[in-house]
Amino acid sequence: MRSRTKKIRILGIESSCDETSVAIIERDKDGQIRILSNIVKSQLDVHSSYGGVVPELAARAHSDIIDKLILLASKKAKVKLNQLDAIASTSGPGLLGGLLVGMVSGKTLSSVLKIPFIAINHLEGHALSVLLEQKIDFPYLLLLVSGGHTEFTIINKFNSYERIGTTVDDAVGEAFDKTARILNLNYPGGPEIEKYALKGNPFKYKLPQPLINEKNCHFSFSGLKSAVAQVAAENKINAKFKKDMAASFQWTIAEILKIKSKNAIQLFKEKHKKSLTNIIVAGGVAANQYLRKELLSMEDKYNCEFYFPSMKLCTDNGAMIALAGLERYERKLFNKLTFKPKPRWPLDKKAVFMKGKRAIGI
Repeated sequence: MRSRTKKIRILGIESSCDETSVAIIERDKDGQIRILSNIVKSQLDVHSSYGGVVPELAARAHSDIIDKLILLASKKAKVKLNQLDAIASTSGPGLLGGLLVGMVSGKTLSSVLKIPFIAINHLEGHALSVLLEQKIDFPYLLLLVSGGHTEFTIINKFNSYERIGTTVDDAVGEAFDKTARILNLNYPGGPEIEKYALKGNPFKYKLPQPLINEKNCHFSFSGLKSAVAQVAAENKINAKFKKDMAASFQWTIAEILKIKSKNAIQLFKEKHKKSLTNIIVAGGVAANQYLRKELLSMEDKYNCEFYFPSMKLCTDNGAMIALAGLERYERKLFNKLTFKPKPRWPLDKKAVFMKGKRAIGI
């Protein structure tokens, strides 16, 4: 590991959806990375009564708290703002109002402190997040599963990304939330579905598994959600139904992810001629313990290894944004203060927007 002449400290700001987060990370002279602070403020209390994220309320909540979080992150890290080397801020994809709040704060700090501003793709943060805790060599396969995204991307090396599969409609986290709403469960739906599923029968209701017979890495979840709604309309939504449906839904999601992971592993091995495939599973849905267990069960059969960030790094956080910023800082990949937010910003620059089965030739 090459020696560096000085410590590098990056402040990362995350405000793309419904979590406001500010973190400071440090890379020392020996190349070791430490999270000095990672403050996350959830907006659960703001959105829970609506059953989902309200963009206008999210932006206001970010604006109300972000300055306090910056000061708190600085205090907890024991790093003064004038000791920072750069500011990294999520600049897309995400909700426009939230992105603007984080970027304005980041640009202001950059201007006042006279240090670089680095615009970060939120998905790149997730793609690199596990590297804050574990050493994994490039190339590896990313399975991103969150409320806004579901995709397979080959991480060839830093800043070289190839998307090989994505959802043609809903993201998997969105399917969890919508199913929870159908079952009259609390928001966010993911943890509620997981909790109810523990006491349910996963084979009670046979639900569709869209696109599983297609030998590709694409997903579709809208039909699954519609099937849940149809079965719910034909049954009394009591405690037993909620548990059985939650278990059946979660089992179905696991089967879809496993089948599509098999396809992605095969494609990865064909492209990179590697016998062992390392797979990073990131995003909020990666916190689901049942899904983790099911994916890990594939390792021996398909000669692969799954890696998961710790629970605090699965959901949106400033530390992963700071890490992406650190990598860009060392390569002098800075951005001008005129950089505009990108609500839609694929990690793979060549990737096209996918919507509907026609987009994948079905």
